[in-house]
Amino acid sequence: MPTRVNRQTVDLSAYPDLIVLYLGMRVNRLYGIRTFFSFGRKISGSVAGKPDGLLLHEPVYYSFFPMNMGMRQYWRDLPSLLAFARSEPHREWWLDFLRDSGGTGFWHETYSVKGGMEAVYDDVPKPLGFGRFAGIKRARGPMFGSAARLGRSDDSSPVLSETDLYGS
Repeated sequence: MPTRVNRQTVDLSAYPDLIVLYLGMRVNRLYGIRTFFSFGRKISGSVAGKPDGLLLHEPVYYSFFPMNMGMRQYWRDLPSLLAFARSEPHREWWLDFLRDSGGTGFWHETYSVKGGMEAVYDDVPKPLGFGRFAGIKRARGPMFGSAARLGRSDDSSPVLSETDLYGS
């Protein structure tokens, strides 16, 4: 016998600058399992600290083979997300990861209510998400930082500069 669907929605008018962020870490090599679990503990600890602007953090399981798990986060606005990303210890973790991915790959995709979407894929061997249909470019110059990729000139300085990462 058919049942009636309990159809619901939400009113997001109180969140005019909402940012939705999907993040994932993929194990590329066996030793990457250690890196994967190490970052999981670090992220859990930072989320438990309730960073200003983080509205919700949810774990997401993308695949078990290859292991690719991550999270979905809802942020009040881009400035609060960037403030967290620029703070310690997050900034140092990010720099360490970009110098040596430890047998893993990392990616994120950002969606903004104000408009704009962006993504980055670091040591991800096969395109996924946007990269599967929009193509991949090097994250250099104007494509280096997430705020610039979103088209936000007011928050355009990246968490790490290209000089921090590449030395020139």
